[in-house]
Amino acid sequence: MTALEELVKQAQAELVAAPALVPEAEDDIPLYAPRRKIYPQSVAGRFRRIKWIVLAVTLGIYYLLPFVRWDRGPNAPSQAVLIDFGNSRFYFFFIELWPQEVYYLTGLLILAAIGLFLMNAVAGRIWCGYLCPQTVWTDLFFAIERLFEGDRREHMRADSQAMTANRLLRKAGKHFTWLMVAWWTGGAWVLYFADAPTLVKDLATGNAPFTAYLWIGILTFTTYTLAGHMREQVCLYMCPWPRIQAALTDEYALNVTYRYDRGEPRCSAKKSEQLRAQGQPAGDCVDCLQCVHVCPTGVDIRGGANLGCIQCGLCIDACDNVMSKLGRATGLIAYDTDVNIKQRMDGKEPFYKLIRMRTLLYAGVIAIAGGIMIFNLATRDSEGISVIHDRNPMFVRLSDGALRNGYTIRIVNKRLKYRDFMVAVDGLPSTLIDFVGLPPRNDGRQLITVGPDQTREVRVVVTDYATTPPAPSTTILFSLIDADTGEVAEMRDHFFGP
Repeated sequence: MTALEELVKQAQAELVAAPALVPEAEDDIPLYAPRRKIYPQSVAGRFRRIKWIVLAVTLGIYYLLPFVRWDRGPNAPSQAVLIDFGNSRFYFFFIELWPQEVYYLTGLLILAAIGLFLMNAVAGRIWCGYLCPQTVWTDLFFAIERLFEGDRREHMRADSQAMTANRLLRKAGKHFTWLMVAWWTGGAWVLYFADAPTLVKDLATGNAPFTAYLWIGILTFTTYTLAGHMREQVCLYMCPWPRIQAALTDEYALNVTYRYDRGEPRCSAKKSEQLRAQGQPAGDCVDCLQCVHVCPTGVDIRGGANLGCIQCGLCIDACDNVMSKLGRATGLIAYDTDVNIKQRMDGKEPFYKLIRMRTLLYAGVIAIAGGIMIFNLATRDSEGISVIHDRNPMFVRLSDGALRNGYTIRIVNKRLKYRDFMVAVDGLPSTLIDFVGLPPRNDGRQLITVGPDQTREVRVVVTDYATTPPAPSTTILFSLIDADTGEVAEMRDHFFGP
């Protein structure tokens, strides 16, 4: 029997004996693949160090920032970053935002979205691999798991054996530590909404509001569940970004890439040496599977682009370590592009286009939006005035024939001190201005004091005694003048007649 006949016979036998090759009925195909437990192996290298640094910096900021103090004076909170729902304020160091300045929040969301697009255009899912909260907390939970249950091989071997008292104690310690991290994660979050030292004391003594305990409980549960148990499932099924970024990327974006032009065909280190001695092709990949073992989502990067790859770079470290031990050049797996692989296969020099129309557009949008926000923040007024005309009735005719309109004026003082404002109403030739509840004046002006970082409402009645009937609608001007600095804010409204 020839070799070809033997190969055909073997293929026919495999086809008959393999029921998996028969297509399943449509109703039997599961929507999701069954979950297999992933045991990521620890690895040392450049990208692992970067991830440790990012983890330490981001979690350090998150956990400690509520305790940072910032002196704003006697009439303001001293917490550097505070979301004060009770007084409708947001404080960020020297910046204070009022509810009517919500457009700054809109601007920050736009900058965050475009920044994410820019990162994707430059280096793919760099957000997912290094900065995403799910990645950061999962990395921390993995480290805790290895501390109690050992690295990949030890953990897998223990899970395949019967439960012992020692193993039960280790698992209990792991889950307790997970819960403590999750609990402090939820606790740190609520500290951004109240004075942190005071709230910590109230939480410890049981005097904190119920909502604080409720949100700590919710965030403890979600952190423990998502980072400790669901892990890669969040990235594979819950997060929409992998689907979105696939539509936003292009062939010039750097991605964690297996350089198959150098790695194929795969064979063991010994076999590759034999093939090369015979003048036959042999790739650098020795099929050690270290790149798969260190992957937190269990992806084999050698199969090409994959939705589950968060591009954290750990497979690069693992492969570089193996190549170094074998005395071969590192970079078999690296941040690269498919364009460069084809360039090398054609005998051409690789090239990188980090600056291109896509990245320039994103950077330009970030610069313009950020510049507008900074300019508006630097030049915004520290006072404001708004006027609301009475709706029912629009005007009142008095017994002597005069017309009267009513208004509610709201004065805003954004500074942290008491301020005196002069309020003036102009636009009608013969009027009487009555500031309800305040001493009467004959010049149509009124001195009003507003407390620090507060607003004040004033009721104003404008009466027109003109002998000539006014137009159905006449524009009048409300002016707010700082008595000390002369700063002016204006608001126009209408005086209505028949």
